[in-house]
Amino acid sequence: MFDHDPTDPHEVGLNADRLAAMPAYFKENYIDTGKLPCMGLLVSRGGEIAHESYTGSTEMGGKEAISTETIFRIYSMTKPITTLAIMMLLEECKIRLDHPVSRYIPEYKNAMVWDGGTAAAPKLRKPDREMTVLDLVTHTSGLTYGFLMQDETDEIYRREKVGHPKDTLQDMARQIGQLPLAFSPGTEWRYSHSIDVLGALVEIISGQPLDEFFRERIFGPLGMDDTDFWVPPEKIHRLMACYQKDAKTGETTLADPGGAASKLYAKRPNLLNAGGGLASTIRDYHRFALMLLRGGTLDGARLISPKTWEFMRQNHLPDGQTMRGMGRSAFTEVMADGVGFGLGGSVVQDIVQTRQPGSNGTFSWGGLASTFFWIDPEEELIAIQATQLMPSSTYPMRMQYQQLVYAAIDW
Repeated sequence: MFDHDPTDPHEVGLNADRLAAMPAYFKENYIDTGKLPCMGLLVSRGGEIAHESYTGSTEMGGKEAISTETIFRIYSMTKPITTLAIMMLLEECKIRLDHPVSRYIPEYKNAMVWDGGTAAAPKLRKPDREMTVLDLVTHTSGLTYGFLMQDETDEIYRREKVGHPKDTLQDMARQIGQLPLAFSPGTEWRYSHSIDVLGALVEIISGQPLDEFFRERIFGPLGMDDTDFWVPPEKIHRLMACYQKDAKTGETTLADPGGAASKLYAKRPNLLNAGGGLASTIRDYHRFALMLLRGGTLDGARLISPKTWEFMRQNHLPDGQTMRGMGRSAFTEVMADGVGFGLGGSVVQDIVQTRQPGSNGTFSWGGLASTFFWIDPEEELIAIQATQLMPSSTYPMRMQYQQLVYAAIDW
């Protein structure tokens, strides 16, 4: 859904020439050099879209150009949407952030913490306290991801095949509850399956499959007609290809084809990945971000209250810590220096420590295939970036995009 053409950048205090130069930068440095297939960019200020551009093609070296219609795998940009669903249930008094997770999933009642040994023969101890819903929302739960390759706990996740496509979301959540925690809840920050478990809570509390809840309560009201866990037959031709670069060999290969040949998105999955399963368009995701910027409402649809959005974009890490200061994990979808974690995304606490222009209070997150968004309430600014290359840490595109956008502010 798109109501009008982009506005004159000058009318919202942005420099038209500098915005117009952004696509050329990514074309010259990434697309023409064969590093990326494409780049989609959108910048809005005060709710008015001032720049929208689509450069490159739907596959490496292809002839079909990307456009407003192109559907991208947004991976972990699913996480803010799942968190919003929990906050909607919180507003209805159906859940509290201080509730123990075991209140909804009994397997978490007796969760134990890894305390040495090996993955095959771990030593375990009791946690300092039970895991809460807030721990899930803030990635301080003690859960992990198997792909982190960091210690024995994520090795156990790999061995137990956490996230197997045959499982349901609730199957996976129950399985995770029986595996060792990497640390006692609330003591560290680590990127993890926490939001997947959060999605299982949405299903348990609402009595609906997660995709149904999303369509009925979020996507429908916001007009996000092209966002879901799969792409239906009449739209599947709009799904572009996704690539991955091997860190050791430097070779870039096809990870998942576009269109009906996609192995992951051509049919509804059994596992509704609440932490990274959605596909969407740039325009759809802008409507989600704009709803948040406007305090939880868009075009007459009120999803959450302004106070709930204000609460979400505070730093909820203990004692005002940052992700860098609190975490052993080297992986995050944003920079960790000077950045805390809110509910559903990161929050800039000290712009100086980020080493680039911006604003304190900026809320952001990204996805594995190099998608990214941020909301800067101080500047009333939203920016979205999308291509399809894994992992997202391959190139410094996010930082470069932020530098280009903030350089375009005139007043």
